[in-house]
Amino acid sequence: MANFFEIIKSDIPVLIDFSAEWCGPCKMMPPILKQVKEVLGDQVKILKIDVDKNQAIAQKLQIRNVPTIALYKNGNQLFRQSGVIQADQLIKLIKQHS
Repeated sequence: MANFFEIIKSDIPVLIDFSAEWCGPCKMMPPILKQVKEVLGDQVKILKIDVDKNQAIAQKLQIRNVPTIALYKNGNQLFRQSGVIQADQLIKLIKQHS
């Protein structure tokens, strides 16, 4: 868990995809996140966290639904939304906070 909190302290935006194996909509996120990474490259770090395997983090951050997308920078949460979000929305959001 300490690693997670170190990662989100980055001065580069960190986009986190909280998901679970059993979640149907979660399976839509990897190609979307791949597209975001292809467009933004080193301007963003993307992390996928399985809430079932990382229950302590999910509990601490009160992740109640999956998929939940969160954007962090310098340890601060800048954005959080549950549900599938399209690549163009994510790219726009990350650029606002870069």
